[in-house]
Amino acid sequence: MASEAVYSHRDPMLKKRDDFEDILEERRNCSDLRYALKCYTPVVYKGLTPCKAGVLKNMVLQSDQLHYVINQVSKETGKAPEDVQEEASAILEEMAHRMQLSTVRFFAFTLCKVFKTLFRSICVNEEGIQRLQQAIQEHPVVLLPSHRSYMDFLLMSYILFTYDLALPVIAAGMDFMGMKIVGEMLRMSGAFFIRRSFGGDKLYWAVFSEYVKTILKNGLAPVEFFLEGTRSRTAKSLTPKLGLLNIVMDPFLKGEVFDINVVPVSISYERILEETLYARELLGVPKPKESTSGLFKARRVLSEDYGSIHVYFGQPVSVRSLAEGRVNRCQFNLTPRHIPKRPSDDVHSFVNAAAYRLVRAQEENMVLKPWVLLASLLLQNHHQDLDQDRAAGPERGMGLDELTEEALWLRDVCRQYGAFLHWPDHVPPSEVVSSSLDLHRGLVRISEGRVRLAVEHAGPSGPGVHPGAGPEEQLLNQAVVVLSCASYRNQALHVFLRPALLASAMHIATSSNKQEVFNSFSFLRNMFSNEFILCPGATMQDFEEACFLLVKTGVLQITEQEVLSTHRGHRTLAFLTRMMDPFLQGYQVICMFLCEEASEALTEKTFIPAVRGFMVKQLLSGRLRYTEVLSSDLQKNALAALLRLGAVLKTKGADQTTLKVNRVMVNSLEDTLGGKLPTQKAAVARL
Repeated sequence: MASEAVYSHRDPMLKKRDDFEDILEERRNCSDLRYALKCYTPVVYKGLTPCKAGVLKNMVLQSDQLHYVINQVSKETGKAPEDVQEEASAILEEMAHRMQLSTVRFFAFTLCKVFKTLFRSICVNEEGIQRLQQAIQEHPVVLLPSHRSYMDFLLMSYILFTYDLALPVIAAGMDFMGMKIVGEMLRMSGAFFIRRSFGGDKLYWAVFSEYVKTILKNGLAPVEFFLEGTRSRTAKSLTPKLGLLNIVMDPFLKGEVFDINVVPVSISYERILEETLYARELLGVPKPKESTSGLFKARRVLSEDYGSIHVYFGQPVSVRSLAEGRVNRCQFNLTPRHIPKRPSDDVHSFVNAAAYRLVRAQEENMVLKPWVLLASLLLQNHHQDLDQDRAAGPERGMGLDELTEEALWLRDVCRQYGAFLHWPDHVPPSEVVSSSLDLHRGLVRISEGRVRLAVEHAGPSGPGVHPGAGPEEQLLNQAVVVLSCASYRNQALHVFLRPALLASAMHIATSSNKQEVFNSFSFLRNMFSNEFILCPGATMQDFEEACFLLVKTGVLQITEQEVLSTHRGHRTLAFLTRMMDPFLQGYQVICMFLCEEASEALTEKTFIPAVRGFMVKQLLSGRLRYTEVLSSDLQKNALAALLRLGAVLKTKGADQTTLKVNRVMVNSLEDTLGGKLPTQKAAVARL
């Protein structure tokens, strides 16, 4: 896909977005039972009658593609075809959904009660619902929601039931199937269960892909899955996984359907239910196993206030339009359709670029709440407090008036950058700020008119520090608060990312020369392409977009030869560079670890614990500034980047695969990230 299709350089303030309706408002005034038992007659693809689960299974088991793979597996393993067919049938039985309207109605009733307790409002763009309704009737539909919470797939089905739309068939992990009763109820509400990884299991892949394609080709229901593959623990968009997207595009590429409509959906939470759980996971605390008993133990969340949710159904994206001029579909005529074939390079490139475009569409329609801005400001202030090493007391943190003034300034910058910001302009700014602080009171402390992060209070069950904790435990408890706060800051990263990369590039460039600044920008963009959603091959477009925004807002002056900051631009540039600093320092300290501490026996499995231990020592000694670097997400992304760049190599031994470090290259990258200027040209050349 041409990168121009992904990025637009029009003024972002000109973006037109739909209005929202609160679907909980009616629920608060009407009977939940009447709602759950309402007449439910959703429109379907070309007026088809929905088929029963048994009919769908027979269609899959009798397909030419599955028979071809069954015969292949039979020849490779020496098993009788009938035995392999039995295995395929067992896989499908374990996997398949079994929609029952009575279970759907039970969930509708229960979720009404739960949502009204947890949330102030659930706001949906009704124009997006109307577009989806039209799309479902015309072509098979794929729904791609963002994934920040377990609540996402329940919320999606609840909204579609509310608006009398066809309920989706949802790809869910096997973990949920292990939940007694609840797992089966999810199956009867549209979930089908798949393994987290298939390895080289050819038969499992064939059953899975044929199951999804049969639903799609026949328009039996919208198919829903998460393009990121798993929940984002950091609230940043994750690099898209291409497996399921390849499967759902295959029927169009092979000419089995005229078109497929892909609908990106952006789900924005004012407060995330799993907030502290995610932070602890990022610090190495194992994820709790999904279980029905765990679900009941989590009932205490019902006493909390989680604010509002905004759900934005984006413009349906035609796969036919995406593929026009980018994929030669004639290649699919050379072999029979039922013979499985690895995607060619041009198909892989097309699907990859489409995936990035769709994740970017999710990002652009994410609704930012005032707390996102406050979290960004409070985090930066927290780091400044640590730098100045001021004693705890009234001077620590930000004054309420100062925080409100800064938030209003940042609100205006956000709007100039085209952010989808939900700031109630009819409410006095001081009330907006105090309301947001109250909702997130577990993360902040207000004392004598000053606001700061809650890193000096609470016990091990809460987010902060308890008096008897040792230095390392205190540090990790503080990190829970910082990482929780950072997850809200991260919701705005897509808005500031390109200008922030440019601001950081100016900081580490050898001069204000435009080519030098571009080289630095290109280096940082390449380094962080596992960390953020940055479309492959769009470096120049991203640079131009960043320049456009910063020139338009009076932050930079750009001539043919130079990139210069204006006097009024210092405040913005300082904010943008501070936003990127935790990532720069995180990658830098990982390079330092690999050069100074990494043993010859280092493996991918031992990398995270080893680097975490090194960082804890650096933080406790005061040599390291940002506790955010303790995030396992950042550490994994940094290792993926170093492997991609060839600075670290995997070497297979007799027992295990170890990591071999190119210390010269890693040391050069460390210097460049730290702004040690003489090494930068060499580092850029390597990239």
